[in-house]
Amino acid sequence: MGSHLEEETFGLRILTLREREVFELLVQNLTTREIAGKMFISEKTVRNHISNVMQKLNVKGRSQAVVELIRLGELKI
Repeated sequence: MGSHLEEETFGLRILTLREREVFELLVQNLTTREIAGKMFISEKTVRNHISNVMQKLNVKGRSQAVVELIRLGELKI
């Protein structure tokens, strides 16, 4: 039920809320370890979120993912 409400609130988006949170911290120049600590998740989970986003966008690196997310209006810096 919560995810349905999130869809209604945020519209159809490429990123999940957790993926968005990871990338918002990533563009603040935080390391994987720092992001994991702030989000109370493992470093592996952070890397999984980043990999999932790169796969969704069909890009090869974190920086390419950030550029594409900004271009698509999914991320602001």
